[in-house]
Amino acid sequence: MIKVVNPEPATTRLDELLTETEVGSVFVSNYPPYSFWSADHTDAAHELLRVAPEDTPTSDLGLYIHIPFCRKRCKFCYFRVYTDKNASQIQSYLDAVCSEIELYSQLPRTAGRPLKFVYFGGGTPSYISARHLRSFVERITAFMPWSSVEEITFECEPGTLTEAKLEAIREIGVTRLSLGVENLNDEILAENGRAHLAPDVDRVLPWIQKQKFQQVNVDLIAGMTGESWERWRDTVARTTDLGADSITVYQMELPYNTVFSKSISEGKRKELILADWDTKRQWHAYAFDQFAAAGYQQSSAYTMVKDKEQQHFVYRDALWRGADMIGTGVASFSHLGAGATGSLHYQNSPSWDGYLGALAEGRLPIERALPVSPREELTRQMILQLKLGRVETAYFKTQFGIDITEQFSTELDQLRAEGMLDYNAEGVRLTPTGLLRVDQLLPLFYDERHRNSRYT
Repeated sequence: MIKVVNPEPATTRLDELLTETEVGSVFVSNYPPYSFWSADHTDAAHELLRVAPEDTPTSDLGLYIHIPFCRKRCKFCYFRVYTDKNASQIQSYLDAVCSEIELYSQLPRTAGRPLKFVYFGGGTPSYISARHLRSFVERITAFMPWSSVEEITFECEPGTLTEAKLEAIREIGVTRLSLGVENLNDEILAENGRAHLAPDVDRVLPWIQKQKFQQVNVDLIAGMTGESWERWRDTVARTTDLGADSITVYQMELPYNTVFSKSISEGKRKELILADWDTKRQWHAYAFDQFAAAGYQQSSAYTMVKDKEQQHFVYRDALWRGADMIGTGVASFSHLGAGATGSLHYQNSPSWDGYLGALAEGRLPIERALPVSPREELTRQMILQLKLGRVETAYFKTQFGIDITEQFSTELDQLRAEGMLDYNAEGVRLTPTGLLRVDQLLPLFYDERHRNSRYT
């Protein structure tokens, strides 16, 4: 059974829709839902890439690089990761990513376009060796130079870091180091399948500080299995003491393909101590209050920063404003604008053999795609920007010629009546209550055919 910690009575219709933590996706990273993407549209992706834009692209371009290797698979992880690959297989994978980036550097839609950001995501980018990393980046930048990018983000797992590896990460130009701390209680880390323990964070911190990265971000997860108020307060206090430039807090969810979710679905786990959504929101709010007291300012529904003038999230803000992104690596997602006709989303093959096999044949490993109408692109950008806690009507009037307060008046009126937001002619502002549950509000803005569908 699922044991709910500190359940609270539902108080609004929205609370009634989602109280206990059940199996399924909650976090919204894109629109329309991934479940609507299909192999039927892959030809459209290839065709778009073969055609040069009529005018100089006005949207920014970013590069996402998926490094899918981990020491262990976290029990709440839903990403495509591998824990069983040897050095030779890792090299083969990195070779394939280089080949993929070389293909993009030659395609009319993307050739010669400057990069605004680069993001190394995982998996665990810091899993690979310093030697692998230096060689990999040298080859990539021969095809797509990034000397003028505004941000290079690199995700790290504390237990994989050495002083020499951090030197290599800084050497390749990384500006924002994102440290996956998640929690600072060893029992919770072990129960949730994390490969590192809290002492690893203390061990690597002096090395990180020595490299003087422009921004160091720490990730936490509110509501990991086994969490309690006492443990959470301790983690928040110790995280504050780390002195990171920014701190990101996510609320634990259980997408369908996680170890925890499969155990629940198959009835193999007799007991799972898991907080309900109201409790996780309380923990999230508590953390933000403590960080604010320590001098941090809120940057989005998830992130607090020390200095809004100095700490930026170029990757986040560019994507939420319709930037093009080339997603490379197994299972990676891409987004390309298609002018007045809308945009297009597509995903690489999610299988090891499918991904490497396609590139060995000299072709992009695109497996499914979805053409996106201008209305859907408008909705996509609006709901993603709502995660910032504010949306300006002027932006959408300029980009789409539409007043979002008129277009979505019914939905906005409903959420205002429930205390989730307020709006006027200038824009929309979420209340603190609305910001804490923003991902649960966003499906209200979906087109009717996308509502109540499986997200992934």
